Amino acid sequence: MKPPGPAVFTIPAGQSFVDALAQGLLARFGGQPEGLAEATVLLPTRRAARSLQEAFLRASGGRPLLLPRMLPLGDLDPDELLFEAGAESAGAGDAALPPAISGLQRQLLLAACIQVHSRNLAADSGLTVLNEDQAIRLAAELARLLDQVETEGLDFTALAGLVPEDYAAHWQITLQFLTIVTEQWPAILEGLGAIDPAERRRRLAEQQAAAWRARPPGAPIIAAGSTGSIPATAELLAAIADLPQGAVVLPGLDLDSDAETWAEIQRDVGHPQFGLAQLLNRLALPREAVGLWQVADDGTAVGSSPARARFANLALRPPGGTARWHEALPGSEHDAFCQALDGVARIDCADPGEEALVIALILRRAIEQPGRTAALVTPDRDLARRVAVNLQRWRVSVDDSAGMALAATTPGLFLRLTARMMAEELAPVPLLAALKHPLAACGADPATFRRHLRGLETAVLRGARPAPGLAGLRKALAASKAGDALLPWFDDLADRLGPLAEAMQHREASLADLVEAHMAVAEALAESDAESGAERLWAGEAGEAAALFAAELQEAAAAAPPLRPRRYPAALEALMAGRAVRPRFGLHPRLAILGPLEARLQHADVLVLGGLNEGTWPAEVEAGPWLSRPMQTAFGLPLPERRIGLAAHDFYQGFCARQVYLTRAQRVEGTPSVAARWLRRIDALCDGLELGVDLHREEAALRGWAAALDEPAEVVRIAEPAPRPPLAARPRKLSVTRIETWMRDPYALYAREILKLRPLDPLDADPGAAERGTLVHEALEQFLQAYPGRLPADALDSLLEIGAQTFRPISAKPGAFAFWWPRFVRVAGWFVATELERRADVRQSFVETEGHLILDAPGGEFRLTAKADRIDHLGDGSLVIIDYKTGAPPTAKAVEAGFAPQLPLEAAIALRGGFAALPQVSVSALAFWRLSGGTPAGEVLSAGRTDPRVLAEAALDGLTELVAAFDDPETPYACKPRPELAPRFNDYDHLSRIAEWSVEAEGS
Repeated sequence: MKPPGPAVFTIPAGQSFVDALAQGLLARFGGQPEGLAEATVLLPTRRAARSLQEAFLRASGGRPLLLPRMLPLGDLDPDELLFEAGAESAGAGDAALPPAISGLQRQLLLAACIQVHSRNLAADSGLTVLNEDQAIRLAAELARLLDQVETEGLDFTALAGLVPEDYAAHWQITLQFLTIVTEQWPAILEGLGAIDPAERRRRLAEQQAAAWRARPPGAPIIAAGSTGSIPATAELLAAIADLPQGAVVLPGLDLDSDAETWAEIQRDVGHPQFGLAQLLNRLALPREAVGLWQVADDGTAVGSSPARARFANLALRPPGGTARWHEALPGSEHDAFCQALDGVARIDCADPGEEALVIALILRRAIEQPGRTAALVTPDRDLARRVAVNLQRWRVSVDDSAGMALAATTPGLFLRLTARMMAEELAPVPLLAALKHPLAACGADPATFRRHLRGLETAVLRGARPAPGLAGLRKALAASKAGDALLPWFDDLADRLGPLAEAMQHREASLADLVEAHMAVAEALAESDAESGAERLWAGEAGEAAALFAAELQEAAAAAPPLRPRRYPAALEALMAGRAVRPRFGLHPRLAILGPLEARLQHADVLVLGGLNEGTWPAEVEAGPWLSRPMQTAFGLPLPERRIGLAAHDFYQGFCARQVYLTRAQRVEGTPSVAARWLRRIDALCDGLELGVDLHREEAALRGWAAALDEPAEVVRIAEPAPRPPLAARPRKLSVTRIETWMRDPYALYAREILKLRPLDPLDADPGAAERGTLVHEALEQFLQAYPGRLPADALDSLLEIGAQTFRPISAKPGAFAFWWPRFVRVAGWFVATELERRADVRQSFVETEGHLILDAPGGEFRLTAKADRIDHLGDGSLVIIDYKTGAPPTAKAVEAGFAPQLPLEAAIALRGGFAALPQVSVSALAFWRLSGGTPAGEVLSAGRTDPRVLAEAALDGLTELVAAFDDPETPYACKPRPELAPRFNDYDHLSRIAEWSVEAEGS
């Protein structure tokens, strides 16, 4: 016979909840196996149900059992079902309820409404219209508000009076947006014959509670582990507690606090026991009426609250109760508290990276003992991912309750990259990001496809950006040297990209058409020579999740309004947010990473509570974008601070585990962090009671292990590179432009001339000065060859016409053309004006003239070559050697010091008759013509005040010594032997690993 009053019990926080629950159920029904099988146990989550199954296995010693029916309540999580209809009495109510609208369909319909309101407000007040993806993200928040309101059983008609006139204007605007849920949304749902998921869960729970009250079931119903924070859940728990064979089992209710403290708890929304206190008030049940859960058929209850739980209750008292700490502590509790805290260790790490490694070491150590289980509990998803990655060091795959975001999986990332590639019109970076993805193959062997893709990359994608789209890319490829070999492959690629490329050309397109074209293109790109695109793209758990998302999106997209195709990638990411993939196989059976909710009822021998910083656990409390705190209070919604109380209860449950580690990072992203308020309370209580417990006793050892884990067995010091190739491999011919590199950075010359390494242009580069310099040189060369004597009257027009022909090859790269052509126009004007002034003194101009000089050296003849931009033979018989510079020319000081020897060496060649086309006469001047196209467009700069002959002889003597030095096989090609003279830009620094050995040298 059931005793009068609701049957409500608690399992203290110091006990393993699921084990105690299983033992109690076995004790109650152990003699009647069919009785246990007839029972229904309602638990907060599906994971809790799996944990209870494992607890039954432990409690029964492995013998076969007929287990009770276990169903999830979905407490706190709007994505979990409050109740799965299956009981006989629930069937009719379930059938009477309309179906729930799908999440994607609701988000898209709400986004459409938000955009319409945004356009109307923009037209009336000049506000900016929301983008499609912004509307989709706001729709997700609005859907959460809908669920919250339905969960609390409130009515949206109360919104009208929430914003007084003295509120900020943006809240008035927000209220206008919220007419979506008061006026439009009910009509939309009625037209669809559907209701919101939260409303369906609430109504189903209310119907179930009413049905059970009207006709109590003949089988036992036990609700365990819920805190009843949802009103409909609390109503259901109240109904269960009143059933003849019903029982409610609460997690970790504090039965020890005095009446005054309990009254304070009921006013403190951030207290761990606040939610349970509210539930007892809803049940109209005094705390004294709650019993301890029985674990044996002789009536034995779970032991009284252990010392750890009493310590936690004392530490986490409401602020008004902390003054009575000493009053609440009997003298006998001092030793009990010290003993209870032996199972608690705290580790304060330097940063999240060290924290993750320390946690991984704790978990790895725990599973070394057979049968021992361990778990990390944290709301910090970044920390959870770091720990999972660190465990892979030991080839341990851990069960992460949150799974992996679909957007970060292989197929999810491929879908995002392909959408971005097409929206950005095949710009180099997004194109290569998508096509270098492991899934891309385009009907070929993946290795062959990547070889062709590398050919396309080096031919047209490096350097300035080609014209947009498939046509622009094909034009650039056709103009390249690799065009003939790659065009057939590219045309096949273009055919595969065609459907989405065509859809992207429209000003607006339906989301359904874009999704259909996108999925077709993704499958076409994923096809290989051995498998179809669908087989590769939708394979595995991640592929199945992506396929399910794509199918739901295609179905829901029919209701979405048209959108601008360029916003499709952002819209896709917004719709994909929140989707997760949870692996089902290959995970370690004794390890888990849990969120606080999932961990509430779990059992683990070693528990790590990680990320215990303010802002992480507890998380920062935000009211959301739709209602401010005062508006939420006026509307009747619980304050966001209630989530702190729920987080505190989760911490409290975890802290009372048998062996627990508390970890945090002292700095996060370089910023000092603040320890969680619960850690500060624990420290304060330990100090105030003078317990003398060192919670940091394992910190030094664990952090030391973490630091030692990545220390090499031996320190390898990187020495400065000093290659000494044999004399036969050393260059015997160099141009005058390479001599400066040889002097300033011999290693760079070694890499270029001996190793024959050439740098690749960067992807999507700004129009390069070198490319522009080549074009300008070529245009001026053709102009001077066409008009060696008197200039025509239309000299400027002629030069511009020549320049237009010269610049034609880069017309396929409009970015480069648009940047450099206006500069060339300004250069052309300056050049023609300068030529008109100089032509009277110039007999003849020699352009791109080649010359050489043979030097005797210890290693044999050394050939110095030159190709002078321009040499003018003046009327007085002397020569002026000119070098065009589209960038910054060397200073006269550098030339005179011998560190910019190009022009002096060209003068040395000219003085020795090395330019066959020129007479062997004196050199009167060396000059740089700076042709920037800026302000000024051009200027003539002297290469030094010293006599050119003196500069030439000094440069030649220096070169002779340089050649002789490097003809010695022991002379290394050192990297920047004189750092102060090193070139500003160098393509080979990474090859020399200068960042490693130069820092090491500074440290020594």
